[in-house]
Amino acid sequence: MKDGPDPPLGPAAGDPIPPALARRLVRLDPFRRSLQAPAPARPADQARSEIRLALIWGALTHGIFGLAALSMLVGLGSGMRLGIGAVPQPWAWAANLLLLLQFPLGHSWFLSRRGRGRLGRLAPGGEAAGRTLATSTYALIASLQLLALFWLWTPSGQVWRAPDGGALALALIPYAAAWAFLGKASWDAGAEVQSGLLGWFSLLRGIRPIFPPMPERGAFRFLRQPIYFAFALVTWTVPVWTPDALLTATVLTLYCALGPLLKERRFDAMFGERWRTYRARTPYWLPRAPR
Repeated sequence: MKDGPDPPLGPAAGDPIPPALARRLVRLDPFRRSLQAPAPARPADQARSEIRLALIWGALTHGIFGLAALSMLVGLGSGMRLGIGAVPQPWAWAANLLLLLQFPLGHSWFLSRRGRGRLGRLAPGGEAAGRTLATSTYALIASLQLLALFWLWTPSGQVWRAPDGGALALALIPYAAAWAFLGKASWDAGAEVQSGLLGWFSLLRGIRPIFPPMPERGAFRFLRQPIYFAFALVTWTVPVWTPDALLTATVLTLYCALGPLLKERRFDAMFGERWRTYRARTPYWLPRAPR
């Protein structure tokens, strides 16, 4: 949220966002850039179709995103003991490993040149609408991948540590702190992109998606990849420890350590010298000890 006078909004004519609501939303970072862009005039039939599609896609994206986040919170916190998978041993470990690998592999592939092109063709409404919805579609697919991981997991049944009472309350403190850090880093990176808001909200107003600038504020002042660091931290601060939790933490941490290298290559091409200057002064994944 930002103090000071409201930035100028786009013209109200043909804009589906009521002016009173726009004045409130424009104060929030995830909405500000999209609301500052003028909403172009659209044929009535096209506007109705795009607005309907945007609202449906937005509800679907955020509904599944919320369910995936809750599944991750509970699934990891339980030590991966709540999956409904029923693959017999010893094949269960192979099946679980495949569930773990499908998330980073798919997550990274859809950020490649070919994957981004495919994203624009997965949403309904034609090619133009699909390209506008691409960031929402990406968040939707990632959420479905997380749901598959945590719901289809076959628990081993072994438990190494499962505190209760006061010990559980203490064990939950670092877990909650890691989640809070993950939320903060995601907000600093541009919550409209991380949550899938950007795509459907842009289609709602009939504008091209306006991406946030290169992240340098908040958690990004100390780390270049705070989201990946926080994601890995979440997996290692779980209150319940099982062989399943250890496998999950190990595989996802390897992804969080190596996956951002591809992202940094894209940032170098996108932002050039500004990115290289930022990279030179900011550590990659682990914060430096204060001087």
